[in-house]
Formats: sequence, C-alpha cells, structure tokens
Amino acid sequence: MSGDRFRLEVKTREHLGTPESRRLRKQGFIPGVLYGKTDARAIAVSERDLRAALTTSSGLHAVLDVVLEGQSTAHPSILKEYQRDPIRGHVRHIDLQEVRLDVAIHAAVQLHLVGGEEAPGVKEGGVLSAPTTELNIEALPMEVPESIEVDVSAMEMGDTLRLEDIAKQEGVTYLDDLHDTVLATVSAPMREEELEAATDEAAAEGLSADAAEDAPEDAAEEPAEGEGEASADAGPDGEPGTAES
Repeated sequence: MSGDRFRLEVKTREHLGTPESRRLRKQGFIPGVLYGKTDARAIAVSERDLRAALTTSSGLHAVLDVVLEGQSTAHPSILKEYQRDPIRGHVRHIDLQEVRLDVAIHAAVQLHLVGGEEAPGVKEGGVLSAPTTELNIEALPMEVPESIEVDVSAMEMGDTLRLEDIAKQEGVTYLDDLHDTVLATVSAPMREEELEAATDEAAAEGLSADAAEDAPEDAAEEPAEGEGEASADAGPDGEPGTAES
C-alpha cells in the first residue's frame, strides 16, 4: 500500500505566463497549481524536492503535505497531473490536488504481471499478452497502491485472466468492469501460413485504400435550404486553457 507522506514546501507564484515559467525552470523550480477545496493557487516547487517526494516507495501516489511559503499549515495533496518535456523528459509543470485523508479518491494504478516465464502455456511456446496496463481504483489516499501485481505463473495455453479472477485487495475497490477487463491471455503462436495470410490481407487492404484515394471526387453537393454558413459574429469554440495560461 501507499502510506508514504512527504513534506513539500512550495512558494506562491505572483507572476504567470510562459516567460515567468521559463525563468523558474532555469532556477531549478517547477511551476504548478495547487487545487484546493474552494480555490486554486499558482505555485512553484523545487525540482529536487519534488523528485525526492515522488521517488519514495509510493511513487506517484505518495501523499504530499504541501506547505505554502510563510505558512505552517500543511495541505495533504496528491499529484493530479504532470507534464514532461518531450525531448529531455524532465517535469515541466505539475497539478496538485488537495484531499481529505478520510475520503476515498479515484486513481489509475499500473498493472504488473509476474511469473510469466513459469506459466505452463508459455513454456509450451504460447504467447503471453497483457491487454490492460493500468486499473482504475477507489481507495483512501493513504491506501492507494503504487502498482498492482498479478501472478500469471499458473496460466495454461488458451487461458484468459480477467479482473474478476484475481483476489481483492483490502481497502481497494476496482472501478473497471470485472468481467470485460482482460488482464492477460496465453495464446498459441501464429503458424507461418497464418502469418502469411494475414500479411497478404493487410497488403490487399492497403491497395484498396490507395485506389479509393485516386478515384475522382463527386461534385460538391449544394447545401440544403436553410443550411447557410455559420454566422460571422459567432466566435470559434475556445480551446482548453493550460494551467499556466
């Protein structure tokens, strides 16, 4: 289970915008937002402190006791969302959500299969597949597991392991459909002739798609009566704003 708590001191951001965020990152801080029960505060947290907080045994599900600069009150929070640099990989922005420790929360937890090499079906040459990589659960903030391990060492050829087949964890409620959520399968390897047939079928579909693209398009239909163009004074739909905007 989780159970890790980490004191995280942050400072309030007085200035917003991209230039300010860049300045903070150069100084070793990560911009973010702390969402409280009734309001939201723009914050900045030391990159070193955040890394230490999220590398405990609870990982990304650790409970963070956020303390605003100049205050002594701790705000128990969890990591709601984060953004990574697509090239360097480091965290660029975080969203923290204040929580009550006595109220259950929803979380997405990674699923890990263990014992695959010992499974009889795999030893016979079967292929172990994992259609599901994470599970949606409900639990108290201090009881959210870092990950859920599922033993597949007893799976035979042709077996299918569903969420309803694994033991329940104390304090954790699975939110995914128990029967429809497939965790693992062991299937026979595809024979060479089946693989060739599948390849030929895919190639044929590709040729059909290319032919359809080369076909001449029909003349554009006239709009039906009453279907005029959109009003010029009707503004476009606004895009979702970022936490920094």
